[in-house]
Amino acid sequence: MMTTNFKKTNQQIKATKVLSSYKHSLLFGGSRSGKTFLAVRSIIVRACKVKSRHLIARFRFNAVKTSIGMDTLPKVMSLCFPYLPYKLNKTDWYVELPNGSQIWLAGTDDKERTEKVLGTEFSTIYFNESSQFSDYETITILLTRLAENTELTNRAWYDCNPPSKNHWSYLIFIKGVMPKTKEPVGKFKQNYGHCIMNPSHNIDNLPPDYIEMLENLPKRQRQRFLEGKFLLDIEGALWNQEMIDNALARDEPWQLKRTLVGVDPATTDNDDSDMWGIGCAQEYNNNVYSVEEDRSLKASPAVAIQVAINLYNDRNADAIVVETNQGGKMITELLRNAGYTGRIIEVHASKSKFARAEPVSALYEQGQIKHRAGLDDLENELMEYVPATSKKSPNRLDWLVWCLTELTGCGLSAGGF
Repeated sequence: MMTTNFKKTNQQIKATKVLSSYKHSLLFGGSRSGKTFLAVRSIIVRACKVKSRHLIARFRFNAVKTSIGMDTLPKVMSLCFPYLPYKLNKTDWYVELPNGSQIWLAGTDDKERTEKVLGTEFSTIYFNESSQFSDYETITILLTRLAENTELTNRAWYDCNPPSKNHWSYLIFIKGVMPKTKEPVGKFKQNYGHCIMNPSHNIDNLPPDYIEMLENLPKRQRQRFLEGKFLLDIEGALWNQEMIDNALARDEPWQLKRTLVGVDPATTDNDDSDMWGIGCAQEYNNNVYSVEEDRSLKASPAVAIQVAINLYNDRNADAIVVETNQGGKMITELLRNAGYTGRIIEVHASKSKFARAEPVSALYEQGQIKHRAGLDDLENELMEYVPATSKKSPNRLDWLVWCLTELTGCGLSAGGF
């Protein structure tokens, strides 16, 4: 087997040693640090040693098919094993090597595929983006298939951008306790290893401005995606990291039904003013809702109104939802004076912010909300909003709540808002 065009960094050498030393190994850290690339490469090395079967699993099948089958795996083969022929079966989604070894791709949301996995034995099970597996029971079920009898030592690998400290990955690999029971993990030091991998450890393989981009993220996202830190969920917050992760991981919705732009106005126009909350959300079939874009900003009313109109036009939206508590009919008048001729839905907050936000938060818990990538500021605001103590008006949260409340009807009573 000949390899070329790839040289491990010092941290990747350490991570490889961890993967080969423990039955269970977790690679965690920031984004674009090479965790997935290294794990896939290591699986191929194991598969080349002896005829064997290996599984790469993600929460969503479409995600593992796209990110591993169509992206990472071909890159690994091209850079590390350019002379090793392989076949990618796009019907059953597995890779076959010349010695007969197979690398299966599966998502736990695919019932038929999962049943096939549970009827098969593997030498390696790799849980890619394991933070998206909120239920540890799913992990334990798949681990029953880590039972192939070959010359290889059977191993389970995991990787993630660190979720919250309440997640099973932190409890097991860092604290050494089992989820729910909090009992000590058996043979913890012998069987469980971990290694941090951050973008700074992979800097030679990143675009020149990538680290700078991560440094400009909000604090929580910066700690997670740049520094690779497990974070504490904020006590009393209506949103937590797991809810956001699940929204980001949700499958692509289909059959668009309705698109709304939300506007939550600032109360004043000076240097100390709040932001104008402006964003877009959509309703799809099967009670799925997608948060598409956030264009919130500090600006004069004239500029902010034009931003909202531009978003409406860009998204071919059905209406603009405006909050009338601040300024009454002012926002409607500003929209009309700026030439907007579309539908305006006026909403009035007759309930507390907590009472309005709680039903929307529940939609996240039920898995009905999808987030597009790039909503870092909005997501940070959601996770930091604690109704009992938050004094500053969360403008991004407000437009989101108005849009999703209108799209879903959640929290609406006979009196409306």
